[in-house]
Amino acid sequence: GTSRNIAVGRPEEATQPDALKAALAEFISTLIFVFAGSGSGMAFNKLTDNGATTPAGLVAASIAHGLGLFVAVSVGANISGGHVNPAVTFGAFVGGNISLLRGILYWIAQLLGSTVACLLLKFATSDMTVPAFGLSSGVGVWNAVVFEIVMTFGLVYTVYATAIDPKKGDLGVIAPLAIGFIVGANILAGGAFDGASMNPAVSFGPALVSWSWDNHWIYWLGPLIGGGLAGLIYEFPFINQSHEQLPPTDYWKQFNFIMKNGFFPFPFSGGKVFLVEAFSFLGV
Repeated sequence: GTSRNIAVGRPEEATQPDALKAALAEFISTLIFVFAGSGSGMAFNKLTDNGATTPAGLVAASIAHGLGLFVAVSVGANISGGHVNPAVTFGAFVGGNISLLRGILYWIAQLLGSTVACLLLKFATSDMTVPAFGLSSGVGVWNAVVFEIVMTFGLVYTVYATAIDPKKGDLGVIAPLAIGFIVGANILAGGAFDGASMNPAVSFGPALVSWSWDNHWIYWLGPLIGGGLAGLIYEFPFINQSHEQLPPTDYWKQFNFIMKNGFFPFPFSGGKVFLVEAFSFLGV
């Protein structure tokens, strides 16, 4: 197959109507996502006397971020691709799926969206603290960087598999759901250690509005490494290949192929042999 190349883009691209519409969509989607995500933590603090870091608060954060991202990706998908995250945009750039200039435009929109969401939360809650991301006691900076790399890799890899891959087929329908799910799951895994950001914009807004920059670099370095790796690993071995795979939903063709040619891991010529061997192994 042919490789997609990393592209800088033309200067005039940044002012084209479709690029500006896409940036506006990223701004709105990120605002919606951060308002729901950060707002859920503030609401939990109000209801429980600052209990957002309890196990129940972590579950609430996971649900709010998962549901919020599902919607934020869905509403932006047809306009901007629904990145809602500088690490997703960076992963798309590394894989040659967005130009550098358009990517920078997305980054600005995402950071502004997060900042405006946090300012609105601060005003609407009568000046409650917008909690910034930070490390739990006993968690070192490099522990947190590894968490952010792995979690963001999983997120951006999911974006590639369900939304960017040209062969995604019907899988594209559930892309926003899958993307929301992996973020919700990763918050349950990493939230107790470093807050589980996976998204520099999500960390930037609260840090700016609360003016709390301790270890903020972690929430850029980790996600950008993880997102970039996912873009490289998914794009080049999986998307750029010369052979055409069967559509993922065409099970009948796959079954006929197996019956005719055998199943790769098993050393025999036909699928019928596999069925006979499988049944005899099971004692049928």
